[in-house]
Amino acid sequence: MKPTIRELLKQCITERKLTLGKTLHSHCIKSLLLQSSPVLSNHLIHLYAKCGCLHLAQHVFNQTHFPNVFTFNTLLAAYSKESKIHLARQLFDQIPQPDVVSYNTLISAYADSGQVQNGFGLFVRMREMGGIELDGFTLAAMVTAACGDVSLIRQLHCFAISSGIDSYSSVNNALLTYYSKNGFLDEAKRVFYCMGDNRDEVSWNSMIVAYGQHREGATALALYEEMVSLGFSVDMFTLASVLTAFTCIEDLIGGLQFHAKLIKTGFHRNSHVGSGLIDLYSKCGKNMRDCRKIFDEIPFHDLVLWNTMISGYSQYEDLSWEALYYFKQLQRAGYRPDDCSFVCVISSCSNLSSPSQGKQIHALAIKSEIPSNRIKVNNALVAMYSKCGNLEDSRRLFDKMPEQNTVSLNSMIAGYAQHGLGNESLRLFEHMIEENIPPTSITFVSVLSACAHTGKVEDGRRYFCMMEKFGIEPETEHYSCMIDLLGRAGKLKEAEMIIETMPISPSAITWAALLGACRTHGNMELAEKAANHFLQLDPLNSTPYVMLANIYSKVGKWDDVARIRKLMRERGVRKKPGCSWIEVKKQVHVFVAEDVSHPMIREIHEFLKEMSKKMVELGYVPDLSWALVKDDEIVEGEKERMLQHHSEKLAIAFGILSTKEGEPILVVKNLRICGDCHNAIKCISAISGREITVRDTHRFHCFKAGRCSCGDFW
Repeated sequence: MKPTIRELLKQCITERKLTLGKTLHSHCIKSLLLQSSPVLSNHLIHLYAKCGCLHLAQHVFNQTHFPNVFTFNTLLAAYSKESKIHLARQLFDQIPQPDVVSYNTLISAYADSGQVQNGFGLFVRMREMGGIELDGFTLAAMVTAACGDVSLIRQLHCFAISSGIDSYSSVNNALLTYYSKNGFLDEAKRVFYCMGDNRDEVSWNSMIVAYGQHREGATALALYEEMVSLGFSVDMFTLASVLTAFTCIEDLIGGLQFHAKLIKTGFHRNSHVGSGLIDLYSKCGKNMRDCRKIFDEIPFHDLVLWNTMISGYSQYEDLSWEALYYFKQLQRAGYRPDDCSFVCVISSCSNLSSPSQGKQIHALAIKSEIPSNRIKVNNALVAMYSKCGNLEDSRRLFDKMPEQNTVSLNSMIAGYAQHGLGNESLRLFEHMIEENIPPTSITFVSVLSACAHTGKVEDGRRYFCMMEKFGIEPETEHYSCMIDLLGRAGKLKEAEMIIETMPISPSAITWAALLGACRTHGNMELAEKAANHFLQLDPLNSTPYVMLANIYSKVGKWDDVARIRKLMRERGVRKKPGCSWIEVKKQVHVFVAEDVSHPMIREIHEFLKEMSKKMVELGYVPDLSWALVKDDEIVEGEKERMLQHHSEKLAIAFGILSTKEGEPILVVKNLRICGDCHNAIKCISAISGREITVRDTHRFHCFKAGRCSCGDFW
């Protein structure tokens, strides 16, 4: 028996056979079948929408003589899926008698786009209309729309119980998901365990994810084992949830074993499961080559998979160009970037300190219709402009944001702190408190950092004590900021006392902060103690070796310098080579110390030679202690030449030679700027009349007219 036209169209929809569907469409037109059968029109609309041909779906709808509510709902669902919310609303208003599916579809569309008020207004209208009964999908969509409004979620929860709709598993699944996302794990657990026999696979998956989100990975894995033992079928969503749990507890070994199981069952080729694997390897394995292999093994790449790859690369500064590459490939594959795509690629632009790339992405974000979380994209852009040295554009964008949240303020406070504008940073924090916007743990890290970079010891103490008022327990980062603050101010004993009395074990970062202060103030005994503790926690980190060698060299203890270098060789520890880069005419130029590879290196060396003569006239004296070479091991004048060819000086010289008179210069360095370069660049800024910004690993130094924004307090 030959299949009917309707059956063939259903097959085309399931298998996305667009060409065959168009052939059947032509046959229907020639046979005049569409005039008498709106069902065929509905199938064609569904097919074209599913294949991404929305214009053809609209055409079929317009040619349908007697569209029924199902016809309207099919196109309404297509508009909603493509985030064409205004078109979806116009179509909804044309439906003679919208049914519960019509309402649910549009409410879900509003929920997905973050338009809570419009969704809630439609929900109220639906209740007032009469004749249309709410179902579980209606309330589940409303809970999704409420997302971050816990008060509204609680009200909807009460309504569900009072109206008996809480028997729907879809409602309970939405409730436990959004209770968890808002930090209320106990409420999520209560909903899950009260569901009893109504729990389906989605319920179990949601609860596993909830435990993972709250870093209770072991409990999540135990719940997965219970789910399997009870006979529930395991699907791609379950497996992805389990991978999230392994990632949360940073259990790479367990994740590898689970990966092997996925390979045996063939699930490793699923895009949803693949996203979980890539997330695991990028965060726990620190190996993007494995991520690339997993990505290449998956036959169909969806938007989430592309985003996971971009996110993985964006976590590593030296792989930021790869993140940009995958962002471009995502678009070439026919996908439109969403909020997650933009946030990750903007983060990569921040790592690169590439103003041109950042501006291009910003322009694309403005042109794009981002259906939801626009505020996240704006927050990422605020941070990006700040990290690219453009604080004015960062503040301009911040002020123009239609909506701001704690993250927005945190980004701006951190930006001011990194640029050495402590007063502006603290002023914005005080504004935050006055507006009753609760600060977070991250807020206080930025505020304490601002105090440290500007020497505001008493303010730092006051803000540290203020954390208790907001119910924030000080973490390692906060103690490290306090140690940095006191250490910079020369209060080394007090800084050491904090380490000895803090309620949590000091981390490598904590000892690094004290070690840095010891180097600044020349306290060798305490430096050795800090370095030893640092090495116990992180023996392969080159920082304590290099800093201790610097301290020894400054006081002429060359035997100790040699001992440290020998120890590094024996342990296989290598110093991270210093490099600086600058973007000129949309091209990034990288320099290393003693660089001879750049095409303009002769002109650069000649420029620095002439500039040195002018700098000496201004009173500049090279600080030879930063050369880190013993006098009798080097010929006279070699130390001066070595300092002259530090990577940041080479990059600045190239920038001045390659840009217009008076044009600002931004240089990024992968290590902390040395004391001699800091003094030299002040002189260069005065002689050249340029504003020169250097971003190192600690902060921004903005040199202008012979002065630095740090006030020499760095």
